[in-house]
Amino acid sequence: RRSVKERARRRLRECDVGDKFSRLPLPKASVLLPLLVREGRLLLLLTVRAMQLRRSPGEVCFPGGKSEAIDKDEIDTALREAKEEVGLQPEEVEVICRLVPGIDKMNHLVTPVVGFIEDTFQAVPNPDEVSDVFVVPLEYFIKPLNYKALPYKTSSGYFSWMHCFTYDDHECKKSFKIWGLTAHFAVLLALVIFGERPTFEVDYDLDNLMSSAENNFMNLYASLHDRKKSNL
Repeated sequence: RRSVKERARRRLRECDVGDKFSRLPLPKASVLLPLLVREGRLLLLLTVRAMQLRRSPGEVCFPGGKSEAIDKDEIDTALREAKEEVGLQPEEVEVICRLVPGIDKMNHLVTPVVGFIEDTFQAVPNPDEVSDVFVVPLEYFIKPLNYKALPYKTSSGYFSWMHCFTYDDHECKKSFKIWGLTAHFAVLLALVIFGERPTFEVDYDLDNLMSSAENNFMNLYASLHDRKKSNL
């Protein structure tokens, strides 16, 4: 268990972007990517958004949300939201790094914060925000049993492909669909930690994963910026 965690820690620290993208002039949001080790395997904790929420009801996501004035940085935001949504105390998270951010449908700059939690953690979902909490083996995001790529149009108008995973949780006899930015972050996390070629296509140069991920992000940001200018 030690070595699995150690190896993951080391690889993640090498890919920490810190506050490199924090000054971009977009509204900020953060998500926590909570990792745990069980029986020598890395697992990733995910939540399902409550059905009464206005935005993306019933969708799978990571604990997280918009930055608030009280938050010192993206890490603070992710930890505060995880506490509010699933009862995870900030001191129960060993924060390792921040990965390359993404941009959501509302044009928020979303920073993924990666941290380890204990495998004994029992989630206490806030029913106003979360209807379910489950874990998926991290390797599922490079070797899935049920995967498809969905074509979609980015906010700046060009076509791309979106990862869509279906995960059957035999323990709770439920099926979960993981797609969009959540799947994007899960794939990047798995690529960073395992350093293996996935069984599906990704738009990264796998020999230069981090510089490729940063370039992709900056291209996305630039195209959004250009679109804003053309709308003025």
